[in-house]
Amino acid sequence: MTDPLAPLLELSGVAEAAKNAQDSVFAVHRHPANLRGGSATAAEASVRAARASAAVEGGEPELPEEGAVTDPVLAGALRVAEALESLLPTWRRAPAQALARLHVLAAADLVADHDSLGRPRVGDTDEVGRRLELLAQLVTGATAVPGAVLSAVVHGELLALRPFGSADGVVARAASRLTMIASGFDPKALTVPEVAYLRRSRIYRATADSFAGGEEEGVRAWLLFCCEAFEAGAREARGIADAAAS
Repeated sequence: MTDPLAPLLELSGVAEAAKNAQDSVFAVHRHPANLRGGSATAAEASVRAARASAAVEGGEPELPEEGAVTDPVLAGALRVAEALESLLPTWRRAPAQALARLHVLAAADLVADHDSLGRPRVGDTDEVGRRLELLAQLVTGATAVPGAVLSAVVHGELLALRPFGSADGVVARAASRLTMIASGFDPKALTVPEVAYLRRSRIYRATADSFAGGEEEGVRAWLLFCCEAFEAGAREARGIADAAAS
């Protein structure tokens, strides 16, 4: 059976960038603070990822010093972050169900019609449903490309589709994070590429749009950008681990 994503590794620089990203992430997993589990690093990474993801989406990234989170985007991103570990088995076997649950959590405070939560948009040709099914096939074993590449594709495709019409960016970044864990790319969820997406938000949006266009150079630019973000996320994780070890 032909691997539908294998041609991506032939794009200039992509295979090397994916390997560099994987090496950077594995180095974080070998940090002394993470060798015995890395739970402290993972917990801090999860919160930083949620805050950055909310900020990319236009939400308030700062946690209140006391009281409940009132910003609806941040509240949703934090709920998503808290649920990722429990959603991992569902993501591995039934990604569409996991995506629906991610949307329920992310958009609960953003939509007036709660019956629409977790339900992908349906168009005249149901293009969204068809592409989500193809994405589910990739996640559940239809490709053997490195985790960095698969995570970038999941991320970019969900940004392009905007399948729910609300909180789609938070859902896309969470799905990419799930893919990083499930593929073995970042099995302990230690890294924080979301911070790089926020710091380089203009390039993030531009390359995501290029990926959505489907042209070879646009897809390549997105994959390379994501691999750079994965490396930056590993550096962020190293800083967290260094602090935990000090």
